[in-house]
Amino acid sequence: MEQGDREPLVRKTSSSYQTFPKSTVRRLDKEYLRTLHNKRLYLAVFAAVLGNFSFGFALVYPSPVIPALEAHPSPALRLDQHTAPWFGSVFTLGAAAGGLSTMVLNDCLGRKLSIMFSALPSALGYALLAGAQGLWMLLLGRVLTGYAGGVTSASIPVYISEISHPGVRGMLGACPQIMAVLGSLALYALGKYLGLVLDWRWLAVAGEVPVLAMILLLCFMPNSPRFLLSQGKEEEALGSLCWLRGKDTDYAREYEQIKDSMRKQSRRASCAELKDPFIYKPILISGGMRFLQQLSGVTCILVYLQSIFKKTSVILKPEYDAALVGLVRLFSVAIAAVSMDKAGRKILLFVSAGIMLVSNLTMGIYIHFVPASHNGTIANKTLASSANLPAEPTNYITLIPLLATMFFIMGYAMGWGPITWLLMSEILPLKARGVASGLCVVVSWLTAFTLTQFFLPVVNAFGLEVPFLFFAVISAGNILFTGCCVPETKGRSLEQIEAFFRTGRRSFMR
Repeated sequence: MEQGDREPLVRKTSSSYQTFPKSTVRRLDKEYLRTLHNKRLYLAVFAAVLGNFSFGFALVYPSPVIPALEAHPSPALRLDQHTAPWFGSVFTLGAAAGGLSTMVLNDCLGRKLSIMFSALPSALGYALLAGAQGLWMLLLGRVLTGYAGGVTSASIPVYISEISHPGVRGMLGACPQIMAVLGSLALYALGKYLGLVLDWRWLAVAGEVPVLAMILLLCFMPNSPRFLLSQGKEEEALGSLCWLRGKDTDYAREYEQIKDSMRKQSRRASCAELKDPFIYKPILISGGMRFLQQLSGVTCILVYLQSIFKKTSVILKPEYDAALVGLVRLFSVAIAAVSMDKAGRKILLFVSAGIMLVSNLTMGIYIHFVPASHNGTIANKTLASSANLPAEPTNYITLIPLLATMFFIMGYAMGWGPITWLLMSEILPLKARGVASGLCVVVSWLTAFTLTQFFLPVVNAFGLEVPFLFFAVISAGNILFTGCCVPETKGRSLEQIEAFFRTGRRSFMR
């Protein structure tokens, strides 16, 4: 009975999406992709991902600033062992609040205007940091820059996926991660090589530059055609797609496909529709990926990177170790960008999780079995306090923590870093994309905040190897989650992906 009831729906839906599985239309789609002009599309993406550059800059701002503030002559600005962790971690609370507000902003203002809106709290946050006269201004500045980062991290991947076509969506979907890494490296470079010229206040002033450039460029970029159609602005949507694809291309055919998909959806998902697998399955997959991504330990490792290297007494100086890890991260994200549309998303996720598993396991076993005299463990010293002690490398075996960390970051940046954001923007249904993307960002940053706050107490109570072994177990879970839950979206239009979740028919994904 249930099968009979379902059959007409499948036939009806498949006829509605008759353009997807047929070989003739597949050939036409490939020919269409070859005729597209991508220069304007790339410009629009560049304008948007400047927000990620600012996000990466703000995320690691405490790294060179905390040592300066710990030695600040003014008691009002001086950080101690209790206030310094809050100065670093309160950013993630702001990011969670930004993701929460994006659940409304994405659908009310649109993707482009939401990104532009983030410039306001970002600029204000940097201004507070630059002119801080007390601890409350420092913390509020961190919260505001974190809030802006939460808005951009929820809006930019959605904007990019909705203006891109399947031929380059994977590559462009990795651009937010690339720009975030570049922003972090820019902050490290300014803090290390220009530290004598630019103090921590001028570093905050420097953070204003990408924010102003982003809002200036976005003024000339179009909004997402899919968002404009959801608002009933058909002429604007057609004009936006024409601008992005080029006047001499068959953009009208793509426009009709998008419009046909829009007709099958109400403007927003109702509470009753949340029971529909078409809605809740992609939301659970996206939220699960964001949760597992943070549980793999990337934020903790990046935040406490130099302290971890001090603790394990790596043979090189910690600041050079951090720079090496940053370069590896940038190189790996670039590999993901060029291979996502060729190798596919799932294979990169499998490889990524496998590398993270081996790296975390290696790190945990090394710390547990290498004698204290070799791994730099000092009795009765916490991880935080050991960061202030001089490293005393005794053996080349201490390169193992550096290599393990570099491979972990490489694995993360090849898959579970950029692809989780890309898949979130690809598989979420249009009617719930704005709200659900914000929800996923909230899950991500609340998880990051919790792990960052508990990392040091766990290390002090049980040892540094315990969190790394925990991260290894999570990485193994990432492999299982990828195999059981994640669909392959390489080369599929957003309409094909929606059809797959709507009907459960894998023919739409072939």
